[in-house]
Amino acid sequence: MTQSSTPSTTPVPTHSMAWVSLIAGILGLTMFPFIGSIAAVITGNIARREIAASGGTQSGDGMAFAGVIMGWIGIGLGVIGICIACLIFIILPMGIISSIDTYGLVAPIVLA
Repeated sequence: MTQSSTPSTTPVPTHSMAWVSLIAGILGLTMFPFIGSIAAVITGNIARREIAASGGTQSGDGMAFAGVIMGWIGIGLGVIGICIACLIFIILPMGIISSIDTYGLVAPIVLA
């Protein structure tokens, strides 16, 4: 009787920072806009570097990369939101209100 020599396939553990990056990326787009996105970018890059250096003993590069991408998207949306807020609350009132107010149109809108 001969034994079959099938190689044992043990699952490769996923790097914990890859999980952190993925979860922080999701949270950065939903509940914690700027902080979660920054954490996703930082932990994702650390995880990808450590996974590459592990020589195949750790997995999760795709999750870390997804976290980095979601983090950069969240940071970009945050910057766009800050620019729009500055436009609405600082720049537009300086120019438009002073030119429209000569016709008396802005006071009822602002007071409403």
